[in-house]
Amino acid sequence: MGGGEHAWLPRASCTEACLHAGAGPNARRLRIALRVLLRATLAVVLLPALPLLAVPLPGRSHLQRGYCRLMLRALGVRIAVSGGPIRNLPGVLVVSGHVSWVDIFAIGAVLPGSFVARADLIDWPGVGVLARLMKVIPIERSSLRRLPAVVATVADRLRAGHTVVAFPEGTTWCGLGHGSFRPALFQAAIDAERPVQPLRLSYHHRDGSTSTVPAYIGEDTLWASVCRLVVARRTVAHVRVESLQLPGEDRRGLALRCQAAVHATGPRMASTGHALAA
Repeated sequence: MGGGEHAWLPRASCTEACLHAGAGPNARRLRIALRVLLRATLAVVLLPALPLLAVPLPGRSHLQRGYCRLMLRALGVRIAVSGGPIRNLPGVLVVSGHVSWVDIFAIGAVLPGSFVARADLIDWPGVGVLARLMKVIPIERSSLRRLPAVVATVADRLRAGHTVVAFPEGTTWCGLGHGSFRPALFQAAIDAERPVQPLRLSYHHRDGSTSTVPAYIGEDTLWASVCRLVVARRTVAHVRVESLQLPGEDRRGLALRCQAAVHATGPRMASTGHALAA
């Protein structure tokens, strides 16, 4: 969640009560045990291959999408995509609401790119090595002075034709609520004169109701979040591709347009915060 010593840091009002509000139905213990065993086995098989995604191979984007879908499957998550067509344009800034670390795999299954993530992610055991391999752009949320350098790095990546993914809310929310988009990173799209692709990301139970099972908020730990997800019967990550936004010249206006697209109230999906990234 977005706690911190600075008043300008984003703060989410989500608590553990949100997790209970969107929890799914209970299941029998034997069924849960088998479910966890199968998912854990698939995850163990997939993890060693993760660094290969950083190798510049032909068709790497297709490999990334396939890998992310398999990893979601290992976590008990199915992906559903709707909305407009995905335009394979060079140098696009992808923005989305932020619920969980699972967002990385959900977006990677649709529009893989390099992520803007909290700087201390680089220091996490194991994860830090992967973050460096995947060319994560670190951001110090407690240091406003370093923000222009992050914006410049994102702009350079966009000019070079790379896809960059950012979460402008700056912190995670439970999925039942959301925060405002901070305009700073949108300046990179304006400076690079590249479009912005908003994605509306939400998580659901099989009946289409909103799920808070994947949420990573408050004092939640990564281990607790993973366990909650793999125990759940099934979670559906719904990614709706909204209209591509031209950058224009006003980052606040661009942020508001993308926020309206991402947080628009739409029909329920058919049945079928920790600030992990800024």
